[in-house]
Amino acid sequence: MFQNEQLDRAFRALGDGTRRAILHELARGEARTAGELGRHFRSAQPTISKHLKVLEDAQLVERTVDGRVHWFRLRPKGLREATRWLTRHQAFWEGAADQLEQLLSKELEHGE
Repeated sequence: MFQNEQLDRAFRALGDGTRRAILHELARGEARTAGELGRHFRSAQPTISKHLKVLEDAQLVERTVDGRVHWFRLRPKGLREATRWLTRHQAFWEGAADQLEQLLSKELEHGE
């Protein structure tokens, strides 16, 4: 059950374009502060902080605190789990689509 809740949080977080853009920025490998990340967007700092909190809750980013400075870094494990789920389901649907295509091809051959 926990894994399903975690996937729900991850996909909900990934469903927002600003959050995906934040992940893209963090994918460059360097830890960034909320202020540094916020400069890339037209959003107010509290909005960026809310986006970062959603990403953190989804375990897609991790936060470290150094004094008063909060640093954010990409957490690849969270993305890997979502990718595994997508890969499993993609294989199923591609297989189902291939089977349907074969069935339709046979039907067309017999129907002509």
